[in-house]
Amino acid sequence: MFNARVNDYWTPAHHAVEHEDAEALARLLAGGSDPDEVYLNMTLLTHAIDAEGDGALQSGQPLTVHTTAVLLAFGADPELADPDGRTPLEIAGRYGHDLAVQLLRTHIGKRARAAADEQVSRE
Repeated sequence: MFNARVNDYWTPAHHAVEHEDAEALARLLAGGSDPDEVYLNMTLLTHAIDAEGDGALQSGQPLTVHTTAVLLAFGADPELADPDGRTPLEIAGRYGHDLAVQLLRTHIGKRARAAADEQVSRE
């Protein structure tokens, strides 16, 4: 159900990302959608960063980070590359999306510290 396509194009979660609808995205993720879902060669996170960057370019409005933040809060892997090998940090860098870069680096750092702490506790 969660991966059904919307309008024969996007999955519901990718549709929410494409339209930068953070509330709908949060509801879908809370309901069981996979935060690392891949569709049309994009992870939800790479899609979110691309949509935020492209939306700002097209509208002339400042970059937003709402959908990226929601995905990270629901456990999206900040280092997961899309099927074309593009990482979230690469895409954020291409757009000069400093807010997304900062969020991603923070989450990557927290994951690394948690992994190191877990390794120490096993020893």
